Amino acid sequence: MSYSLAMRIWRGDLDGGELGDYTVEVSEGEVVLDALHRVQATQAGDLAIRWNCKAGKCGSCSAEINGRPRLLCMTRLSDFDPSETITVTPMRGFPVIRDLVTDVSYNYEKAAELPGVELGPRDADGKRRMMQVDVERGQEFRKCIECFLCQNTCHVVRDHEENKPAFAGPRFFLRYAELDMHPLDTHDRRALAQEAAGLGMCNITKCCTEVCPEGIKITDNAIIPMKERVVDRKFDPLVWLGEKIGIRNRDNDGRSEPPR
Repeated sequence: MSYSLAMRIWRGDLDGGELGDYTVEVSEGEVVLDALHRVQATQAGDLAIRWNCKAGKCGSCSAEINGRPRLLCMTRLSDFDPSETITVTPMRGFPVIRDLVTDVSYNYEKAAELPGVELGPRDADGKRRMMQVDVERGQEFRKCIECFLCQNTCHVVRDHEENKPAFAGPRFFLRYAELDMHPLDTHDRRALAQEAAGLGMCNITKCCTEVCPEGIKITDNAIIPMKERVVDRKFDPLVWLGEKIGIRNRDNDGRSEPPR
């Protein structure tokens, strides 16, 4: 069954733009990206859309649909009443390049600031071992497709551009947590997460978790545990005493230092 769908699509660039009105024929079972492609093919050949897999795995087609950050390819038209006008706008948290395409390079800059994995020496037989429960614990974090919807909806940067230099955002707190909880990784990222990545600026509103298309519990399973680990190091009196007498003493990059 097909019907006429009314759409409002943001057209413009960094200098400004406006919503354009379109009516397009759509069919049962289609998604918002299908409707946009039909608009592009029949009415607006210069409409800019970023997409790749159309299977919810590449994270390319992030946008805002009726004001909610979503993947265009995973939002079914059946979620809306046929008489409803669907409004599609670019992600508000990033600069617009053109139409629905935004400049997400901020995220790659933050990724470059994050230290990679540092493994300790192998076992005597040349292998490395870890418990299956630790393997399973990190699997949720590795489901991230880097759509950056969580980054887009985080009000710390969405509403405060000036916070970007000091704030990594939920996608990268997820990565900090994944590496810091890895049983074979020897790099201590807790001080870095607090001081360089701005973990303390997150007030755990869970807006990032709500928009994650992979259903990752970013707040509960990554950000809150990472905050707890930072607090343990910074404020636990036993840890403080241990560092004072040289039992455990690390600099801000996590490297061991001689006792003072």
